[in-house]
Amino acid sequence: MDLFNQNINVNQNLLPYGGIVKYYGKLFSPGDASHYFDRLWTSIEWKNDEAFIMGKHIITKRKVAWYGDKDYSYTYSGASKKALAWTPELLQLKSIAEEKTGTLFNSCLLNLYHNGDEGMAYHSDDEKTLAKDAAIASMSFGAERKFLFKHKQTKETIDIFLEDGSLLIMAGETQTNWMHRLPPTKKVSKPRINLTFRTMRT
Repeated sequence: MDLFNQNINVNQNLLPYGGIVKYYGKLFSPGDASHYFDRLWTSIEWKNDEAFIMGKHIITKRKVAWYGDKDYSYTYSGASKKALAWTPELLQLKSIAEEKTGTLFNSCLLNLYHNGDEGMAYHSDDEKTLAKDAAIASMSFGAERKFLFKHKQTKETIDIFLEDGSLLIMAGETQTNWMHRLPPTKKVSKPRINLTFRTMRT
């Protein structure tokens, strides 16, 4: 049981069927979470995300960064990125995610949301360059935000609030059967940094 989450059952699957989602709660003290947020804010090579949708080139306010063991090419929404070399902080956080989940990761996509106006539409992380049904570890720092899952067939939804310094795991057939999103909200004025550790096909 984690020191900061006395009532969280890390073995509980939050999805009723068709996938595996587990929430580990806060892994870091407030001081450590603040330290990692500050380091990620200043040391990561953030860039505005790009997407090509219906023939239109869209540049988001939300910023992203892509890191990995090699210069993996990752394409989503019609735009491609080449992975940068790991920073010391990212390697530390990757090691923690691997220890908690028992999964080895070779890449990480980071998102920076400046406030609650910025979010992410429903999608699945099911690109062919990702290892099929491999676990994805989602680590959050900064503002607490609501996170939603929606089943692709039944449309059933599940929601959870992702806390500062927390870890969420998506595994099994989650990406095949479910979509997820980060809905915008006027209730949040502070920024949030999210790291999703992934496994690229090699």
